[in-house]
Amino acid sequence: MLKSLTKTLLAASFLATTGFAAYADGHAQYKIRATANSNENDEDYDGLVVFKNYVEAASNGAVEVELFIGTQLCSKGAECLQGVADGSIDVYISTSGGAAGLFPYVQVLDLPYLMADDRVAEAVLEGDFTRKMREMALATSGDKIRLMTIGNTGGWRNFANTKRRVQNPSDMEGLKIRTVVADLPQELVRALGASPTPIPWPELFTSFQTGVVEGSKNGITDIMGMKFPDAGLQYVTLDGHAYMGALWWMSNDAFMAMPEDVRAVVVDGFSQLQQATFASPKRKSIQAYADFVAGGGDLYVPTPAEKAAFKEAATPVYDWFKGNVEGGGEIFDALTSAVADAEADINAGRMADIK
Repeated sequence: MLKSLTKTLLAASFLATTGFAAYADGHAQYKIRATANSNENDEDYDGLVVFKNYVEAASNGAVEVELFIGTQLCSKGAECLQGVADGSIDVYISTSGGAAGLFPYVQVLDLPYLMADDRVAEAVLEGDFTRKMREMALATSGDKIRLMTIGNTGGWRNFANTKRRVQNPSDMEGLKIRTVVADLPQELVRALGASPTPIPWPELFTSFQTGVVEGSKNGITDIMGMKFPDAGLQYVTLDGHAYMGALWWMSNDAFMAMPEDVRAVVVDGFSQLQQATFASPKRKSIQAYADFVAGGGDLYVPTPAEKAAFKEAATPVYDWFKGNVEGGGEIFDALTSAVADAEADINAGRMADIK
């Protein structure tokens, strides 16, 4: 009875605040086809479930969200983004690497050591930095592809390898580190003295076994989900060099075809999605780290001085990005400014809270 009453009150609240009328015939006025090239154990799926539940409830059924998990609608970043542009896909989630071919400046999220922790990253991505990137993406795509929000997909990227504990940049010397094909991660690996080796994700397990590569830059949930320790990946250094941003794109034509009250519900739904993807990796990583150590893995946390050495070694990548990536200087300034503002606000709040 309590559950029924709660649902009734929630529905009444949604109707009162949005003004949506009930749809007696049970048919939604708007449909959103959303896809994620992942699986139901992924943060992306968690976010989409929250998005679907919120939007359908808050619109009182005026909007129906269809989820396509895996490669039913498309299989690669360029293909999926083309689907968003031509309207065959309404919502798609990509990593920065997956979208870099069309929007090269999104690789700013892969620049190392710019955001110190989750509080800073979340504050930045909730604010005007994301709106700036949206503005740039709309201009690049001819107003066809809209960035709705940036969440998380897997926590933080850390260096992992099959050979030895990495405490300083010099320990990276000569290691063959798997990267994606994009230029920026390869520049980072070179700056640290290692050898970048582009390998497709499905081939990575075998590549560790055979020594084609000796390391990678991944989050712990991906490492454990793919059983990489079984292939010899036994050393993880928690340098947290990059926040694993998830870029959520929507067909701008589909979005703008909705009236403002429906668009408001969709925007709020993406805010709910963002919060879900912020939280999910934190929870999932606890068991993943425990399992890694229990399996004999070496987990190393750099000292502040060691982390500063990594950042210093990676500094040339910032200049490379600003000088070689279209829109790089503009988006770099937007991110570093947003980080400075977020750190100031967080530090001020922390000081107020501890006194």
